[in-house]
Amino acid sequence: ALPVCQSYEIPTVVGIFSAFGLVFSVSLFAWICCQRKSSKSNKTPPYKFVHVLKGVDIYPENLNSKKKFGADDKSEAKNKSAMPKNSLHLDLEKRDLNGNFPKTTTKMQGFPDLENSSPKHFAERKKDSVSPDSLKSIASLSSEDKQDKLGTLFFSLEYNFEKKAFVVNIKEARGLPAMDEQSMTSDPYIKMTILPEKKHKVKTRVLRKTLDPAFDETFTFYGIPYSQIQDLTLHFMVLSFDRFSRDDVIGEVLIPLAGIELSEGRLLMDREIIKRNVRKSSGRGELLVSLCYQSTTNTLTVVVLKARHLPKSDVSGLSDPYVKVNLYHAKKRISKKKTHVKKCTPNAVFNELFVFDIPCEGLDDISIEFLVLDSDRGSRNEVIGRLTLGSSAEGTGGEHWKEICEYPRRQIAKWHMLCDG
Repeated sequence: ALPVCQSYEIPTVVGIFSAFGLVFSVSLFAWICCQRKSSKSNKTPPYKFVHVLKGVDIYPENLNSKKKFGADDKSEAKNKSAMPKNSLHLDLEKRDLNGNFPKTTTKMQGFPDLENSSPKHFAERKKDSVSPDSLKSIASLSSEDKQDKLGTLFFSLEYNFEKKAFVVNIKEARGLPAMDEQSMTSDPYIKMTILPEKKHKVKTRVLRKTLDPAFDETFTFYGIPYSQIQDLTLHFMVLSFDRFSRDDVIGEVLIPLAGIELSEGRLLMDREIIKRNVRKSSGRGELLVSLCYQSTTNTLTVVVLKARHLPKSDVSGLSDPYVKVNLYHAKKRISKKKTHVKKCTPNAVFNELFVFDIPCEGLDDISIEFLVLDSDRGSRNEVIGRLTLGSSAEGTGGEHWKEICEYPRRQIAKWHMLCDG
């Protein structure tokens, strides 16, 4: 009987040891995974807008370099050794809560060639960058014009023939006006667009509470042949960030690249910031909409059909319009819809249908608002024109609304002139 008992005890002991070993292995594996996850999260920057930081190419040649900002110490050392002298190195851990880099007393990073260039060469290069017409206009400024000055923008242009890349460095701006009347300062940033196609749009980070922002940010645009540089125009829009409303436009700078020679190297330039070319209130364009009121289901069908003769939203003369539709009940917005964006056209065809549920009987307290906006990836979208339909609306808006109330279940379409946004 003794050998039989021992034969039952041996498998039991083996099972107990196997269970303990399995629990230990699972615990160890879970601990290793947690350690890796925590270390990885510490190395990953907490910002998504890395494409607008200093010296970062917005169109990188190698899109698979996921460890660009999360590499270990060894890879960072290799990158430093392989990095050219004129490139910028970012230490993302030294940024503050706003994503800005602290000011240092080190040498200027955006223009390394200035260290080896003589003052005479710098003066000659800068004279070449300013046209004679601009010098005459600056010299003819009166005392009243000086009071209306909006500041000066400093930047540099360069073309890399090896990589076929166009490089723009936004250095700084000086003497900006104060857009905040309480603090008598601004929160400036710059939005840059390459015209006329508007395919390349970038913007700098926002610098808080300063009238002399030093951005020193480099943007590299790949795939632009040097032969096409002369046909391009740079449009700089200087804005001040506003947390509670639309950002304030300080001014703009327009740089046609025709006649600018970039074959000799980096070109330093500065231009006076001028007031934005504000569009006239007349000629905001027209919008064709169709409405139908279903009294049985108490729904309102809205079809946004076409827009025509839309004004240009910027110096390129091209807009990317779309329509936002807001439904109001007793002056309170209860629903909103929007169409798709139509690229680069003043005469857009939408043909999009929306159905709104009406919360009350009849359309007495109901009104509908159409906002035609210009889609802009770099900043907040600008209102091109506005149209309101309702019982209290004037002109064609009131007439159209009266017709759909008198003839329910009938789709009625009309053209309407857009008013100021």
